[in-house]
Amino acid sequence: MNEGMAQTTPGVRALVRLWPYVRPYAGRIGLSLGLVLLSVLTSVCIPLMVKHVVDGPIARNDTRGLVWPIVVVSALGLVDAGAIWGRRRVGARPSAELETSMRARVFAHAQRLAIGEHAEWDSGQLLSRGVEDLRQLRRFAAFFGPFFIVNTVAIVATTATMLVLCWPLGVILIVCEVPMLVATSKLERSWRRVSRQVQDLVGDITTTVEESVLGVRVLKAFGAGPGFIARYRAQADELRALELRETRLKASLWMVSGATPVFTVTAMLLVSGWGVAKGQWTLGTLVAAISLVMYLNWPLTSIALLLGDLFSTVNAAVRHWELMDRPVSVTDPIRPRALPQPVRGELAFEHVGFTYPDAKAPVLTDVSLQLRPGEILALVGPTGSGKSTLANLVPRLLDVTSGRITLDGVDIRELRLADLRAQIAVAFEEPVLFSASVRENVALGQPDATDGAVADALEIASAAEFVAKLPWGASTRVGEQGLSLSGGQRQRLALARSVLGQPKVLVLDDPLSALDVDTEAQVQAKLRRAVQDSEGAQGAAAPETRPWAPTTLLVAHRPSTAALADRVALLWDGRVEAVGSHEELLAASERYRHVMGAIREQADV
Repeated sequence: MNEGMAQTTPGVRALVRLWPYVRPYAGRIGLSLGLVLLSVLTSVCIPLMVKHVVDGPIARNDTRGLVWPIVVVSALGLVDAGAIWGRRRVGARPSAELETSMRARVFAHAQRLAIGEHAEWDSGQLLSRGVEDLRQLRRFAAFFGPFFIVNTVAIVATTATMLVLCWPLGVILIVCEVPMLVATSKLERSWRRVSRQVQDLVGDITTTVEESVLGVRVLKAFGAGPGFIARYRAQADELRALELRETRLKASLWMVSGATPVFTVTAMLLVSGWGVAKGQWTLGTLVAAISLVMYLNWPLTSIALLLGDLFSTVNAAVRHWELMDRPVSVTDPIRPRALPQPVRGELAFEHVGFTYPDAKAPVLTDVSLQLRPGEILALVGPTGSGKSTLANLVPRLLDVTSGRITLDGVDIRELRLADLRAQIAVAFEEPVLFSASVRENVALGQPDATDGAVADALEIASAAEFVAKLPWGASTRVGEQGLSLSGGQRQRLALARSVLGQPKVLVLDDPLSALDVDTEAQVQAKLRRAVQDSEGAQGAAAPETRPWAPTTLLVAHRPSTAALADRVALLWDGRVEAVGSHEELLAASERYRHVMGAIREQADV
């Protein structure tokens, strides 16, 4: 396989693989292509009718003989116009529905990817693939694709008609088309490469803009705005240079394709003029041949525009499959199991190990822990010990690479993701809020929650007071990422979201880190009362008899948070170093005292 084929084949294959998206609209697309062929047929027939008129009624001075040819030409013109109108009318809806369908599938696939796979993509690259690339595919399907087919069929049909009408003139047309074909072949590889670079760079620029908007406070606080502006300007300059190069390539091909009809007509006039003078061809043949060439003027001159869009579309298809071909590592089992009823919330880690893709060393090694129903277990350890990774394994945001995690004795990988996550709620250290109201953010995942339930959740998270002071209370929109709120307010809303549905398992990844000591103590007291565990796991009533007693896995970075737990597990280098109550570990574990001492020093600072 030569280099050109090696570069072209993947793009062609990427376009062919879009067929499952196109199949539901194949009928209307087929009708649209049929109208394309009808339009080309009528356009080619008109010059032949002109030949008949010139060589017939006009040559014989027969004015009556002009009536029917004029009627036929007019009818052909009306059919051509109707075919063009019908093609655009029929083709518009399928292209819009195609874009909508692809957009939904891309979004759904991106949501199914594991969080580790998301980390490998810049947000701008995902956005450009989910927005700009699909828009490019829709434009091609709606306009440039049919237009490209129309022009290709027109060139082939007109050349074939010319060969039948007068083969020497047909040969001249083919010879004059050769330079355009050679130029296209020479420029194709460079054009596709530059087009791909433009599309990738647009994704990088999108990332820069998004990061500058989300990080505007940091940029202003550190005076880093000029640096980001310089970075954006450098990317914009690079994009300008690439687009200018693309324009030069397009201009080169446009020059060749635009000159082709001119040289063709000139050559035909020279040859056919001699042929007409010698009586070998009729004047009607010459007029028809020139009419056919002039009909080819736009299909030939527009080939540069269409090829440029075709290359962009091929690159968009390749980029689309780069995302869609990423395997979804966290999936539903083939034969899912059901949880025993009622769900108790007993959580067990059995010799769990985890290694990130392409990492040299495991993050977690042989972790074994068991949480009784309704128990609060705190995870404590130095930075990088694997606490957050272990927490992410519970709702299967990541999957274990060895061992297993069970919920009520069932391996969580044997449960449907929806069934598993219906029993689990998570609050992360970095709270995520969306451009929606306070109520919508808290009720995320619980859209049918009552106002009373939302109010109770806000109260548990000590968020009710500040929410009441917002302009429209719980109906106030918090803006993208909740940047209109303080870090502590965002964390409390995230905590309220996690307790709203009263899940059987609660995973809290240091959700109070942004709170002051007094507010943290207030939230902890309300949270402990809410989970009906103020007497401790051993002394409290059985979980089945309490209104809500979630099994809680708590990542703790403060002694006060660790003290909230019934037991504490000390993680060190990805292993469980010790397990016991906060007081027991303070008395028995030097490393635990070291971690707690380091945490206190950070808090004092």
